[in-house]
Amino acid sequence: MPGRLKTILLRISQSIPVLIGVVIVSFVLTRALPGDPAVYFAGAAADENSIAEVRAQLGLDKSLPEQFLVYVSDLMRGNLGQSLSTGQPVTQDLAQRLPASLELTLIALILSCSIAIPLGILAATRPGSWIDHLCRVLVTAGVSMPTFFTGIVLIYIFYYLLGIAPSPLGRLDFIYIEPDRVTGFYLIDAAIAGDLETWWGAAKQLILPSITLALFTLAPLARMTRASMLSALSSDFIRTARSAGLTEGSIRYTYAFRNALLPVITTLGMVFSFTLGANVLVEKVFAWPGIGSYAVEALVVSDYAAVQGFVLAMALLFVGLNLIIDLTYTAIDPRIGFASR
Repeated sequence: MPGRLKTILLRISQSIPVLIGVVIVSFVLTRALPGDPAVYFAGAAADENSIAEVRAQLGLDKSLPEQFLVYVSDLMRGNLGQSLSTGQPVTQDLAQRLPASLELTLIALILSCSIAIPLGILAATRPGSWIDHLCRVLVTAGVSMPTFFTGIVLIYIFYYLLGIAPSPLGRLDFIYIEPDRVTGFYLIDAAIAGDLETWWGAAKQLILPSITLALFTLAPLARMTRASMLSALSSDFIRTARSAGLTEGSIRYTYAFRNALLPVITTLGMVFSFTLGANVLVEKVFAWPGIGSYAVEALVVSDYAAVQGFVLAMALLFVGLNLIIDLTYTAIDPRIGFASR
């Protein structure tokens, strides 16, 4: 246990320089954005004096080093600033919108894994078969089709033509009332409240956007599962297990799959991080009030605090996810120990 705790603390300490770099880079890049937020928020009819007043209120009349020191000072107190576009603290905006993106991304990844991993295993154990060709087709299609195009096609078929999908307008249809906020995940909050009708309404709203994201994330997961399984099945220890008379099912799922799972877990972590920050197109198509659309809206109006808060939140999630992946490695493969790291 001390070794495990020491490794966790080491991983956290190694992430501190990364977070410092993220803070500096996000600050510099947001200031390099075209446009002047003071001009935008002063209004089209504002004169130079009004714009100067707004710039002073926003602290943009100070030099960049002064602005950075103020930003770091606020950050040390847990204050991410106030969003100019929403008028609320950035921390509050992120707390409201992040659960929506997390819920959508997690459901999409669960759906994607339930298809991609079995399909990759079957394709690896039956190379050249129709299942292998189907896996390749799905991988190619998933990578080739943009998410916004897939989402629009699904809406057109299932909402417009067939009429079996709910309106693609957010997390809940207007006939439902939001469940009391506990976690921010509508499925969990509705289940806690015992409101099955709202739970089903939230689940229906998740179907089309989660399928859209799942089709996109399915490709790298299926491809990595297939490649890892092919590599594991051609290893010496698998030939030894076969010569020892072990059953084919035991060889595939107890030995080969467990050894093939490490790169799949790594890919899953990368896909999760990428999807959470890059699902803005899906959020826009389905009017999903997530963190991706929030960041794009902030970029359009040069809302510095909101953009920096988004980047920092993504960095913290990425660091936390890498730590979870490291811990998962040791549970999957005992050869990867904390003492050796």
